[in-house]
Amino acid sequence: MKRFEYHISKHAADAFTRLVYFCTDEGECGLDQLPGDQTRVLGDILNEKGAEGWELVQLNFGKDGVVAFWKREN
Repeated sequence: MKRFEYHISKHAADAFTRLVYFCTDEGECGLDQLPGDQTRVLGDILNEKGAEGWELVQLNFGKDGVVAFWKREN
């Protein structure tokens, strides 16, 4: 049977100067006004953890930053 370990990382909002995540009244959510350098910041986070063997499970965006949930086979 496969076994996994999990990790939760927090990334402060100040790392994302113009990252705007919004949800409409209908519940549709997306990214708005996302310049290229901000995609690079998020990509760097994903690539760094991926190089350590972590797989992204979910990202949660909030006013204080981003919380990422990761897993990897143990």
